[in-house]
Amino acid sequence: MNIAVVGTGYVGLVSAACFAELGHTVIGVDIDKEKVRKLKNGECTIYEPGLEEVLQRNLKSGRLSFTTDLTEALPAATVVFSAVATPPNEDFSADLKAVFIVAETVAQYANHDLVFVNKSTVPVGTGKECEQRIQRVLDQRGEKYRIPVVSNPEFLREGCAVRDTLEPDRIVVGINGNNWARKLMDELYHPLTRVGKPLLYMDRESAEIVKYASNGFLATKISFINMLSELCEKTGGNIRDIAQGMGLDDRIGPRFLHAGIGYGGSCFPKDVKALIALSNETGIPLPIVQATHDINDHQRKRFFDKFLSVLPASATVGIWGLSFKPKTDDMREAPSLDLIPMLTKAGHTVRVHDPIAMENAKKIIPDIEYAESPMAAAKDADAVIVLTEWDVFRGADLHELARDMKGPHLFDGRNIYEPKEVRDAGLTYYGIGIS
Repeated sequence: MNIAVVGTGYVGLVSAACFAELGHTVIGVDIDKEKVRKLKNGECTIYEPGLEEVLQRNLKSGRLSFTTDLTEALPAATVVFSAVATPPNEDFSADLKAVFIVAETVAQYANHDLVFVNKSTVPVGTGKECEQRIQRVLDQRGEKYRIPVVSNPEFLREGCAVRDTLEPDRIVVGINGNNWARKLMDELYHPLTRVGKPLLYMDRESAEIVKYASNGFLATKISFINMLSELCEKTGGNIRDIAQGMGLDDRIGPRFLHAGIGYGGSCFPKDVKALIALSNETGIPLPIVQATHDINDHQRKRFFDKFLSVLPASATVGIWGLSFKPKTDDMREAPSLDLIPMLTKAGHTVRVHDPIAMENAKKIIPDIEYAESPMAAAKDADAVIVLTEWDVFRGADLHELARDMKGPHLFDGRNIYEPKEVRDAGLTYYGIGIS
């Protein structure tokens, strides 16, 4: 099948490369000329384990190509995926300008029947609006092409996105009564369904909600355990033990019960905010979602306040981890973006290390020191704070760290260390929900 994927960010690039890996012919489209130039040369524009190999293999095979011009991709395309960004507006609603531009452009230049698929995370009703906009453009052109709109939300985890695409736990497709579009989606995903991966059909509105519902629920688990971590610090409980005791109940499960400084990234914050905006728009209260957002903000603030309270004047601070999670260079909603400006504004010197994300971070936070190793970041520091749970930090020699630091304070924002081991090394340990 011939596919066009518009937008080559995390979702679009992974989807394009993996559809090609499944045997389809794919053209990736992006308005960023420099990004397209790099992709044509086999240079991966995001860090995602395994993606560069898939990209280069399929470029070489001829199944994958890239262009800045959507009109080049349309003549052969049977299915067009919109994978453009939908960032939150100030009122938390999703900014859908790019989605509508893609839909209208497809309608303006289509010369045959095709299926338009929203891969981006969009609020309920977006598919209907896209369909109406597409029909208006077709009517203005005097054309009768069929361009049904389908919702096919992604469920990718950064750091595992290639595996999540090629080995999904489910594929959700929302179609409102168009058998031709359904047949094409069956064909598109046949390489996965033939090996037992579930393809779940539903109406388009349900498919648009399910992505927000999934991320909202997972974010709620994180905020729930973080809420309890503050109670543990007050009462002497241990949040690790509590999470283990909860997680062994198969109705609950252990995943997303790791206390820390809150969730970040491109999905959880944006999707929780979008649900809040939808609540305001529809007048349907979603108090658990609002509490999830509020707890996340509170968790980050209270940990940072504790950290700032122990620093001497004009301190040197070593920061381990810049990306919002390990195995990605994504800086969106990362705790480091909140903490570092706080520190510099207070007159502290900041030295940071991240195994992957430093090049991205330099574009956002240029005026700090970037160290080549964790220990270089910690050298002569009054305090070190772990913001991202990279494996290289888990295996750090704590005795060496204590010797290299000037001060004793180790703030473990991800609970990756055993408090006793830190204290035995001569450091003062500050975890989350662990006394």
